[in-house]
Amino acid sequence: MRSPLLPAVLLASLCPALLPGPVHAAPPDYRFKVETLFEDIAQPMEIELAPDGRLFFNEYKGTLKIYSPATRQLTQAGALQVFNGQENGFLGFALDPKFAENGWIYCLYSPKDFDGQQLSRFTLTGDALDLASEKVILRFAEQRKECCHHAGSVEFGPDGCLYFSTGDNTHPHGDSQGYAPLDERPDRSPWDAQKSAANTNVLNGKINRIRVKPDGTYEIPQGNLFQPGTPNTRPEIYVMGCRNPWRMSIDDQSGFVYWGEVGPDAGNDGPRGPRGYDEINQARRAGNFGWPYFIANNFPYQHYDYTTKTVGAPFDPARPVNAGVNNTGLRDLPPAQPAMIYWPYREPREFVEMGEGGRTACAGPVFHWQPAFEKTAGFPKHFDGWLLFWDWERPTIRWARLDKDSNFLGIEPFTGAVVTANKPEAIDKVQPQIAGGATLMKRPVDAVFGADGCLYIMDYGETWGANKDSRMLKISYLRGNLPPLARASAAPSSGREPLTVRLSSAGSKDHEGDALKHEWRLLPEARVISSNPDAEIRIDQPGNYQAELRVTDSHGATGSATVSFLVGNTQPTVQFDSPQSGDFFDPGKPVSYQVSASDVEDGTSSAKPDEFGIRTLVSSLFLDASGKKQASDPGLALMKSSDCFNCHGVEQKIVGPGLLEIAERYRGQPAALETAVNRVRQGSTSVWGPLPMLPHPQHTTDEVTIMLRWVFGLEKGKGGPTLTRGLSGTATAPKAGTPGQFVLEAAYTDAGRAPAGTLTGKASVALRTRRWEAEDGDVNGPRVSGNGSASGKKVIGSINDKQTVRFEHVNLAQVGGFTVRASSGNIGGVVELRAGSPDGQLLGKVEVPNTGGWDKWIEPTTRFASPLEGRTDVFAVFVNPGKGGLMNLDWVQFDPR
Repeated sequence: MRSPLLPAVLLASLCPALLPGPVHAAPPDYRFKVETLFEDIAQPMEIELAPDGRLFFNEYKGTLKIYSPATRQLTQAGALQVFNGQENGFLGFALDPKFAENGWIYCLYSPKDFDGQQLSRFTLTGDALDLASEKVILRFAEQRKECCHHAGSVEFGPDGCLYFSTGDNTHPHGDSQGYAPLDERPDRSPWDAQKSAANTNVLNGKINRIRVKPDGTYEIPQGNLFQPGTPNTRPEIYVMGCRNPWRMSIDDQSGFVYWGEVGPDAGNDGPRGPRGYDEINQARRAGNFGWPYFIANNFPYQHYDYTTKTVGAPFDPARPVNAGVNNTGLRDLPPAQPAMIYWPYREPREFVEMGEGGRTACAGPVFHWQPAFEKTAGFPKHFDGWLLFWDWERPTIRWARLDKDSNFLGIEPFTGAVVTANKPEAIDKVQPQIAGGATLMKRPVDAVFGADGCLYIMDYGETWGANKDSRMLKISYLRGNLPPLARASAAPSSGREPLTVRLSSAGSKDHEGDALKHEWRLLPEARVISSNPDAEIRIDQPGNYQAELRVTDSHGATGSATVSFLVGNTQPTVQFDSPQSGDFFDPGKPVSYQVSASDVEDGTSSAKPDEFGIRTLVSSLFLDASGKKQASDPGLALMKSSDCFNCHGVEQKIVGPGLLEIAERYRGQPAALETAVNRVRQGSTSVWGPLPMLPHPQHTTDEVTIMLRWVFGLEKGKGGPTLTRGLSGTATAPKAGTPGQFVLEAAYTDAGRAPAGTLTGKASVALRTRRWEAEDGDVNGPRVSGNGSASGKKVIGSINDKQTVRFEHVNLAQVGGFTVRASSGNIGGVVELRAGSPDGQLLGKVEVPNTGGWDKWIEPTTRFASPLEGRTDVFAVFVNPGKGGLMNLDWVQFDPR
């Protein structure tokens, strides 16, 4: 039962460079179009496309949702009652092959009343899941004493059979130390994968295959791993020896099964066996894929006695034997099959294209090209027959290049139109590509190719939990001569008349390299003012103006961009009188603020506090230590980055109506959304009054839709954004005490100078947490990271006498003492805080003795003898004359008075 792929896999293992190269160059990145369909989906799992184009997906907590491309609306079809502990939940689902006729949906989930998983069939009526229609197809037990591994992909194959993946339901850590979990000691079965993945008599750690009958029962198809009636086996098993096959797909032409195997955690080869690898596997037929006895290219683990701590002989992939005490199935197992692709955490010896990083392998769909895709913007023929796969944690997206017989040939890049990163430092590295137009994806979680040949792919978002930045993307491929890209800018963007404005086309380009013709028009009369790439125009009359740039290539294709500028009004100035940047905030406590503003046309806030107050908007946000914004509704975030709040309050009328009033007028009118989107992009008059709303062509239709979904969802008394009106007030700081900055922003929108519209001036202050991670200060001396800080941050180590850490611009009036978190496995020392310089005024000191080890942390504290005033740099000075290796410092906390 050796895999027919073995020669190709071995060739890749020995020398990937010997494999055939690409037949022709990859399609250019600029032809891929990436669109965001919707955002803010809570822990999405799997995607299915219905024949009518509706897109279904499930969320881990239990909900099933539907997106309609026709209406751009997202609907919750229903919610299952699920158990969410230990990575259980709503794991996966599939639509029946005859879904258009019967409306059947198959859901694999973790019920609350049964320790295990349940596969049920439901009927969908319209967009509603009929929970009363549930037919339980099968259940299988799992232990819920310890975490984890439940997998949960559900797919139909071209043979009409239903496949579902299951995890080994085994705790991955403990005494296994990241190697094969084979703990046979009494009461340790949760740590023994021989009870599940290597057990022929249970459905755990498998890919199972059944044929569901119309009455909700099922039969066993031909070709599964064990014939029905074979003692000590389950006939549903198609593939055994799986650890956590979390993402699975089935080639709808060949019927071959692909899955990503999430592997164990050992970082290095050891006496017990190989280091951990993640895998992409291909099953052409039923088989055993080795876990927990083998990993990757059938690298064997060793027998291991957890009681005596002795290592035995390696397992034999040709004749694997399950002699475990928790095994209820066959002793002699089918031969183990090797993985198709595999990669470790770091320093890969094979498949070096996968790089280094975390590991969560996922198998996506196989792409099959059709001529019709040339008209539907589907993916090009270049990728015909290739498997899309990715790593959810690393992250990366790749193609497995396959030949016409689905033999593996090599790994290819996905497309540079998409970049992947989910850690702040990695995101920083890809900023140049993002600035050039690439789309950032943080955790690809599932993907399907539609009937149009376009890729629909979900991004789970930045963290392991629920993420506001999660979203559904559609990726298409544009053919033929592409319109050139127009970019327009104007400087200055406002001022009193007469105003000379410089117009620039910098950034405009033609993807195919054609020479461009430029044309500038002044709107609204569309008068041509220049045919040069850059232009200059003098405006004598006050008003709101737009300049349109049109760029045309040699084939006559045109791209356009507009830029707005205002003549006759002056931008106001705004400042925070209090607090000042660098002041401290306390978690969950109110922060008082005072703002002042002045405007050439309107006067000053001190003279007209009421008029200025209603036009002053103060908002807040939290930036963590990496500079990442606190998650907020994506619609609200887009509105705050635009000019929406210049003219609209949430409840107050400013220039235009309050947003709550807009929501009340259109509530319950599904067609109103599309109409409102067009008004925002194109501008409108006489809808809410005589004042016009200027057009917003800089926002895409999708962006405006996301904004207006947030507006239409507002309800009186149900809470809203952290936005307040007025020159003074309070803003409540976030409750979380994590390091970062609490940023207040004030924006004053003037009254305009008719016919010129309004302008906004802004100011901000950044307040900081009292606890500063030590390495965020300016360090004079070496740093050493990785000394066991329980705070989750790096620490400063190898500290010697007289070394210092500087903390800038500390408001001493807000400080009454300080605390440090430090450890020492050596002689220790004293930490002094001094004002202004390393030998400045001594504010206070604490002693750090030998704490009993570098991983033994203490938090000594002291109070200042008398109140202090002023703002100054503060230096932490380490003292133990002539000594070195004094301590590790994790953080310094400036305690309140």
